[in-house]
Amino acid sequence: MGNLIHLRRFIVILFCLVAAVHSLQAQQLPYEIVTIDGQSYYKYKVQPGEGLYAVSRTFSVSVAEIIRHNPGSNNGLQNGQELLIPISKEVESTVSAKARQVDSRQDPADQNNTFKHTVVKGETVYSISRMYHTTVDQIIQLNPEAAEGISVGSVLTIPQRRVISREKEENYRYHTILPKETLYSVSKTYRLKPEDVILANPGLSVETFQIGKTIRIPFFESYEVVEPLEEQTTNIIHTVVRGETLYGIAGKYGVEVSQLEEMNPMLSGGLKPNMELIVPVPRSRVENVSRSEQEQANRLLLQRHATQPVDVMRVGLLLPFLDQTSRGHLRLQEYYEGFLLAVNDLKNRGANLELYVFEIGKGNDTRKLESLLETLEMQSLNLVIGGVTDAQIKVLSDFSRSNNIKYVVPFSQSNAEVLNNGSMFQVNPMNSLIHTKTVAYFTEKFRNANIIFVEGGSHPQQEFISLLQTSLKQQHISYGSVDSSQQLAATIAPMLRQGQENLILPVSSDATTLRQIIAELKKLHESNPGIVTTLFGHPDWQTYSDLSDELAQFGTYFYTPFFVDKQSRDTEIFLDKFRKWYGRDLLETYPSYGMWGYDTALFFLTALQRYGLHFEQQINSVNVSSIQFPFHFERLNNWGGLINGALYIIHYDRDGRIQKTKLSR
Repeated sequence: MGNLIHLRRFIVILFCLVAAVHSLQAQQLPYEIVTIDGQSYYKYKVQPGEGLYAVSRTFSVSVAEIIRHNPGSNNGLQNGQELLIPISKEVESTVSAKARQVDSRQDPADQNNTFKHTVVKGETVYSISRMYHTTVDQIIQLNPEAAEGISVGSVLTIPQRRVISREKEENYRYHTILPKETLYSVSKTYRLKPEDVILANPGLSVETFQIGKTIRIPFFESYEVVEPLEEQTTNIIHTVVRGETLYGIAGKYGVEVSQLEEMNPMLSGGLKPNMELIVPVPRSRVENVSRSEQEQANRLLLQRHATQPVDVMRVGLLLPFLDQTSRGHLRLQEYYEGFLLAVNDLKNRGANLELYVFEIGKGNDTRKLESLLETLEMQSLNLVIGGVTDAQIKVLSDFSRSNNIKYVVPFSQSNAEVLNNGSMFQVNPMNSLIHTKTVAYFTEKFRNANIIFVEGGSHPQQEFISLLQTSLKQQHISYGSVDSSQQLAATIAPMLRQGQENLILPVSSDATTLRQIIAELKKLHESNPGIVTTLFGHPDWQTYSDLSDELAQFGTYFYTPFFVDKQSRDTEIFLDKFRKWYGRDLLETYPSYGMWGYDTALFFLTALQRYGLHFEQQINSVNVSSIQFPFHFERLNNWGGLINGALYIIHYDRDGRIQKTKLSR
């Protein structure tokens, strides 16, 4: 009877193992599939450090099967060698299905080839591909529905990173946090210290360590296939004593006889006393960890860097000041002039500050910049601000990471570095982030309005309009459309409603289209004085100063990442000070480079003075009277830098006043 029970238990365990293997195989893996003589295969290129056993675990295929279909592979694998991995008929039918349901429930074994990413506001397929060092095509291949666009909360399947770099800090993979996982359990799964995981993810905290969030996992030697913690084993040595049997030893440690034979080839000659056997036992049997040790590891998520005051703030401003392309040197000169005004303000408040200003060369030629960064003077800085081109930003980002120096990118709106360097700050907001927040504001404020889009014009804002219309549809908010090229007054008149706000939103941001729409709306108001129409528009509208009265007449709103209220006392003080220092007015640019330099310096120098070297922990507690840019920084992932996501909603009310509302969340 006892043997029967034991046999039943063995059958149940065997069934569970087979089911688990089938489940792993049944995933659609991100590799090309080929068919040869009726047999389907994955085409797979061997990664550095991989052997047959590692490949077999990746695909849940036996070593013998790989050798049978790849003659000569038993002699060893080479980096880049192409293997044909046989696919079972059951798996073949699964992966050939066009529709795949995205399931966020994965165990670590599932994440050896792909992992899950939950879309957050401001993200696009392109930005996600850059974040994870993959391509748009690879993401679309794994998520066909993403070709039609993605929305906040969507779960995407992403190909796992398997790059081996000479630079240890660049060797990492990704892990999506699963239910019941803790910092302690994740670090144990990957055989790391909890501190290693924290170091690789500077944005990780109790608030961000959440189910479905993704973190970086460093690996220091070679890429390994990772099993779930409960399935991991560690090898111990068992010395055979007289009278022991192989079956008895296997039972003692809860392993199979076949496992002992596989790990100990000398058993082919029989079991002998004093033999030292390698026994693979579950890690949980040999790693007796106390609850207090687990709690201590998990408390790391609560820790913050101690404030490190800076006696002398050393700040570097590095820009291509001599680059005369498109008069860029004049704009950068004015940026520097505004920057100096902020430095003067800080010094008047008691700041001890040294400013180092350098010309770095133009374009993609970074030789001068690289030479400059090798000096001890540069390596002693607390804060670096600068870089214009992607090449310059990449060099400065690498320098910042290697020397643990905070780095501010003042101008670029879209660079991949800030998504992968926790010490970076991007001042100029990403368009996708601004659009997402504007759409959220719009659908909340104007959900009861009669919304009418006016098509046509020379500068269509397609990204914003598409995102807005998609959101309106999802929330079942109706809207209409008319063409500006037709007789607009006659076309739009039947669509307007008495007793309801009629919101007119031009698709294009150009001045000609706006003037045409305003002229037509004036005609409508003359014949229909009881109708209320409001305009909603784009950042460019702030440059049409000759239309200010008309914008007020229609109670206009527009969104913008920057705006100067010329009626503000702070603006008047800044302009007066600029004229006194430099004997001239600001250049007519949007945004103003002088104000850009002032705002950036005022914000970050205040942060460094007030909160010290780890000011990023208090970045959104920094409150300054900026002239043009609002500030609110956020991380798009746990390992990347901080991006300014603040914007203004500008409202020209019908009494001629300008109201400025800051949006940050």
